[in-house]
Order: sequence, then structure tokens, then C-alpha cells
Amino acid sequence: MLIHSSSQLLTLAGGPQRGHRLGTLGIIEDGAVVVHDEKIVAVGTTSELKAAYPDEPTLDASGCVLMPGFVDPHTHLIWAGDRANEFEMKMSGKPYLEILAEGGGIISTVKQTRAANMETLIAQSRSRLLRMFIHGTTTAEAKTGYGLQTATELRLLKALLALDDESPLDLAITFLGAHAIAPEYKDNPQGYTDLVSDTMLPMLKEWWETHAPRLSLPFVDVFCETKAFDLNQSRQILSAAGSLGFPIKIHADEFDNLGGASLAAELGAASADHLVVTSDADIAALAKSETVAVSLPCTPFGLAENHYTPAQKLIAADAYFALATDCNPGTTWNESMQFVIALACRAMKITPAQAIAAATINSAHAIRRSDLIGSIEVGKQADMLILNAPEYRHLGYRYGTNLVRQVIKRGRVYSVDVGYYRTA
Repeated sequence: MLIHSSSQLLTLAGGPQRGHRLGTLGIIEDGAVVVHDEKIVAVGTTSELKAAYPDEPTLDASGCVLMPGFVDPHTHLIWAGDRANEFEMKMSGKPYLEILAEGGGIISTVKQTRAANMETLIAQSRSRLLRMFIHGTTTAEAKTGYGLQTATELRLLKALLALDDESPLDLAITFLGAHAIAPEYKDNPQGYTDLVSDTMLPMLKEWWETHAPRLSLPFVDVFCETKAFDLNQSRQILSAAGSLGFPIKIHADEFDNLGGASLAAELGAASADHLVVTSDADIAALAKSETVAVSLPCTPFGLAENHYTPAQKLIAADAYFALATDCNPGTTWNESMQFVIALACRAMKITPAQAIAAATINSAHAIRRSDLIGSIEVGKQADMLILNAPEYRHLGYRYGTNLVRQVIKRGRVYSVDVGYYRTA
């Protein structure tokens, strides 16, 4: 297939973008792409590729931006139920950590998720996954974490593997047994930490090698935060995961600066996520590492707070900076990376070009797939978007609507209509 005549082709070529390189879009005016067997085989201008590939079936992208599919590197995709009542409580002034301490928050969703059967979990999560897809996300990270007991966490993994198999959207799976202290261990957080590191992780590796032997090991994540896992407990869990061969991630600095970002850099984590109250020392540590700083601006927005990731400091320090939805039932139920881009531009004063790079090639690096996705380059997977927009700055400038006209996933074209997708 030859996709031709795009007003702008955003290639994002050249790999993940550190610091001041962020926002290098690699624009080709009147751009075109040739796809064979799920892969990109040629990139150039329309005249060049029409001459070189005269017999290809064509897809006309006239007047539209052609760009890489969004990569969402931090979601809590799989859960049951909702927490609409807690939203009302938060809007009435009750702090999130206070709600969590009273058995709400994550623990509320844990109760609903534990009670749900596999069919319910898959059905409710499938609808979120398809909303992500029609808004342009072609690959998403997806965490467990609403089980907080071995059997339920493994059931969530099984459901995620099933969703990955059935959906056009690819999933990068993360084990988050250390999302919160399990209610059975509320008075013994170290006991739960030991359970995760000494029991859950070895069982996870054995389970994964049996149920998903052809796939790489999942990421292991931990919520390093006050009233969750302290720095030493986070180190214990991530070190145990690393010793078993798992790639690692961390939630850090959402509410308190405990040093989780520096720990991520020290241990070679793929990413450190949230980073709202990250210190200058932690920023310097991230900038010297390959760990990607993943900002989740919808989370403070969802909590009606005014403090966001210090994006300008991270960029100035030469760190890798990426964006994600943090889609979850408590703080930010949002499936659209387009809204994340619009919010990031306003709340963190980054440009649309920087936000697009942070939502594509850098977010792919945050799940260690930037060699496969995140840019439009020869040899990469053909994951692309055709936008109903004449130039890239409409992303960020416009919000509250869906600019995606068509999603190309592994070379297959899906035309987007309101509420569903269909093969073109």
C-alpha cells in the first residue's frame, strides 16, 4: 500500500529525543509511505514514491497529517467498577490520601476487581482499549495492580494476554503487585513487601514462562510513595525483580519526594513515572541515565491540583521526557493521548512538537520498543495515524474532539467513526 499526498508526514526519525532535541518531527511536505507485510518499506515525497512504486494500491491522505501512532506508556487498563462517588468527595475538598487511608482509592477498586469474573474484567477493559485505539493509540502499556494477592494478580495477567491477542492495539504488560499495601497487610506493610519480592515475583516468572513463553518478561513496577511503599521497600522489590530478569519501572514523586526517581536511574529502570515533586538532584540523576521521565498530566488535572511535572527542568537537564494517560478509575479515567498532548502544552508550557515527540518516539522508549515503533522509518512496524488536520499544531491547539481519520496498525487500515472502528 502507498499512502500518499499527506500535507505533512511526521517521521520522528532518528531515535528517542533527549532534552533540547525534543520536538524534532522530521517533517516531509507532501509526504508518502509504502507498507508491505506490516512493515514500512519506503518513506519520501509523494512524487518520489509514486514513481518508484507505480503499481501499489493507494490510500489518499490529501489535506491530512500522517504521523506515527501514539504510544501510551503508563495505563492501569484492567479493572472492574468505578469510583465516581470518590470524584464527588475529592471535588468537595477531601484529599486523595485521606480517601485512600479510609479504604477508598486503590483499595476500593481492588475489592471490585477481586469480585469480578474473567468475562467481566475482559469486557469492561475491552471498551477502554477500543476507545484508546480510535483516538490513535496503537501501543499501550497495561498494568495489573488491582488484585494485591497472587491469584488475582495472575488472573489480571491472563486477561491482559487475552486482550492483547484479540485487539488490534498492542499491549506492553506490567506486573504491579506493589500498587498499594494489600488490605490484609494494612498493619504489616513490610510483610506485604516480602510477599511481593519473595513469593509473587518468583511465581510470576514461572507462570509467565508457562503461559506466555514466546513473549519477553513483563515489566515490574512499584508505587514508591507515602502510605504505599517507602524507598527501601521499593528498592527491595525492584532489586528482586531485576535479579529474576524482569525489566523495571517505578511510580515516584506523585505526592512526596522520596528519592524514587534516583533509585530508578540507579537500577536502570525503563521509566520513572508521575514526577510531580521531583527534586533537582533526582532530575540530574535521570538526565545522566537511560531512564525515561514519564509525565502523567491528566492525574493532577483529574485531582483538580495545580502542580505538574517540571517538564522544563527535565528538558533543560537533557533527560528523556515522555507523556502518558495514566488511565485509571480513580484519578484520571481518560483514554485519549490527544487530550494528554493538549493538557501538557497548557499545563507544562511545552510546544505541540515537543508533546508529539513525547507521545510517540519517547513514549516508545519508555516501554523499550523504540526500535520497533514510535516513528515512521524503513523497517519499523507500520503503526500510523491519518489526522483530519492540515498541520501538526492542531494537536495541542484543539482538544475535546477526535482528530483521527484513520488508524493504520501493522499495515491494516481502520477508519474511525463515532464510538467504534471498522476496517477500511
